[in-house]
Amino acid sequence: MAARSETPYWHLISVLFSSLPLTPALAMTLHQAAYDLYRRNGGAAPVAGDTLHGRVTNLRKDMLLGTIAGPAFEARIETERGKGTVRFLLTRQGLELLGERPAPAPPSKPRYLN
Repeated sequence: MAARSETPYWHLISVLFSSLPLTPALAMTLHQAAYDLYRRNGGAAPVAGDTLHGRVTNLRKDMLLGTIAGPAFEARIETERGKGTVRFLLTRQGLELLGERPAPAPPSKPRYLN
């Protein structure tokens, strides 16, 4: 648990799109909800805090943004600034810092071009 408080949020979450400005506290709240979904392979979960409520959905796919990769999530939330959508991924670096190892990719069958 100590790793979460010491790890900067930008190592844990990479935002692909946000219709609302994200504060560090909001980013950490979204990260915690997504991390819980990732660990238990859940589909969706409510998220709530002092100034927000909504739902985080596991998109059940990995995304790549430049050299940053990880499982993708979407949050539909309402804050004191209004309603919004945030699409983000949990970074592999952040998952490793928290002691998670991503599941190995299933072996692929060889594909022949001819």
